[in-house]
Amino acid sequence: MLNPVDTEAVIRDGGATGRFPGEIHEGVAWWLGACLVVTQKARRIGVAHDGHPAVAEFASRLCRGAINAQHYACNVRLLGHQTEARLLAALKSSQGAPGAWLSASTDDEALIIRITLYSRHGIVLDETNGLAEIRRMIDEDRVPIPVNDQARGTVEPWHHQMAKGMCPS
Repeated sequence: MLNPVDTEAVIRDGGATGRFPGEIHEGVAWWLGACLVVTQKARRIGVAHDGHPAVAEFASRLCRGAINAQHYACNVRLLGHQTEARLLAALKSSQGAPGAWLSASTDDEALIIRITLYSRHGIVLDETNGLAEIRRMIDEDRVPIPVNDQARGTVEPWHHQMAKGMCPS
């Protein structure tokens, strides 16, 4: 692992949470994206964020991890700057796509990054539905990489109309 992270401290409470810089870095988002795709066996995921500049970079990294997850060739639908409610509505309309919501807040002058991961049923991941497996994969440096270039996925914008009624793939 090039840039280690304390997985027990950071990978918790439905995803990853930590002070930036320090406890969490952009590579964690890449790992989460790849591991979310593999643990949920996803061919498509939805991603949105709160618009904070640091969070936008984390979202970009998460998307890149998701499109590089083993043989899944995952299609990442990026809503960009949206509310968490809009992401959840889009995931619900997508007939079973998992997703990720990224947000930032401040605590005693430190930036806190939070990445919340959702199952294909719109439920926050916990120890029983994927989070423990993601933590283990990252802790053991077994983050999935693509088997070949044909296995790489794509990132495309998830336009407002698509978020309302999910255009067919």
